[in-house]
Amino acid sequence: MTTIYLPVQIIINGEPRALDSQVTILDLVNELGLSQRRVAVEVNREIIAREHYHAHALADGDEVEIVQFVGGG
Repeated sequence: MTTIYLPVQIIINGEPRALDSQVTILDLVNELGLSQRRVAVEVNREIIAREHYHAHALADGDEVEIVQFVGGG
């Protein structure tokens, strides 16, 4: 039996985006070229703990907010 994965539509920081299904927050952060240590991620208005990025799969219709921390002085 062949498994077919359909793309999911999500909103990232207000912008629509299509992703492969079975994408986790960690996959998304890596795809965007961000460091998981320098971002905070909220999915559907719930902050997701960094240690759960690898296990939290994104679903069709999810609204994701990513905030990147920038150092400076």
